[in-house]
Amino acid sequence: MFTKAAVLTALTAATLAVAAPAQAAPAVAAALPTANMEAVLKAAQIDPRRADDTQTPGAHAGVLLVEQALQAKGLLDSKYVDGYFGTTTITAYSQYQKSLGYTGIDASGLPGKTSLEKLGASRYTVTSAVSAGSRVAYRGVTINTRTKAMLLAAEKIAGFTVSLTQGSYNPGGVDASAGTHDGGGAMDISVSGMSAATRTTLLKALRNVGFAAWYRTPDQGFAYHIHAMAISDPDLSSGAQHQTGDYYLGKNGLAGRGADDGPSVTKVTWEEYQRG
Repeated sequence: MFTKAAVLTALTAATLAVAAPAQAAPAVAAALPTANMEAVLKAAQIDPRRADDTQTPGAHAGVLLVEQALQAKGLLDSKYVDGYFGTTTITAYSQYQKSLGYTGIDASGLPGKTSLEKLGASRYTVTSAVSAGSRVAYRGVTINTRTKAMLLAAEKIAGFTVSLTQGSYNPGGVDASAGTHDGGGAMDISVSGMSAATRTTLLKALRNVGFAAWYRTPDQGFAYHIHAMAISDPDLSSGAQHQTGDYYLGKNGLAGRGADDGPSVTKVTWEEYQRG
């Protein structure tokens, strides 16, 4: 038999249970948009070299996020927030890099993973990150581990090894190089003893793994050699950025911007080659 007190206690508990508001489910934070670094890097090399405002395929969304972030920091006027990584955006990005304390090739306007992530804090996340890797001494020159891996892959395709006459991170090393070896991704290859057919085989192999590569001659103002730039190396110097952009646009990488005189291949980056 229930006592009066027990009945009242049960009724009170039931009333409170009905009256108590339901606890709201915790809010789920909206996912941030993503900026594909591979696409942004490619646009930053090609777009500034275009004669018009054609955008690099697949890069619009990522470039737009970067430009919006630059605008928010007061570094880029709204009229340039358009998904086209032209010279004005390059300058704005360089200013941002300098604001982080970067200098030299680290403030060239070519986005690196760290600066991209800092710029995108609370705005976007970075996907498909590209790294130059560490600097290594290899075959008498300095290159980075990404460039080394690319060279070894090209040699495997070509079926022979090569000698390097100039590497990367070599500011002021060779006047004729016009600063293209100041940063990463650059190398010159000896062609001593190579036949024309062998040179073509090597050029194709280099291009197939992601190098912008050309045969240089005395008529162009150089000693005979093959000049190769690793496309989308985040450490590229400004001059090297221009060469890789021109390569995509069918140019020869020289100041006169003549037609590409190398073998025709499907243009890819190292990352694209690795994915097959």
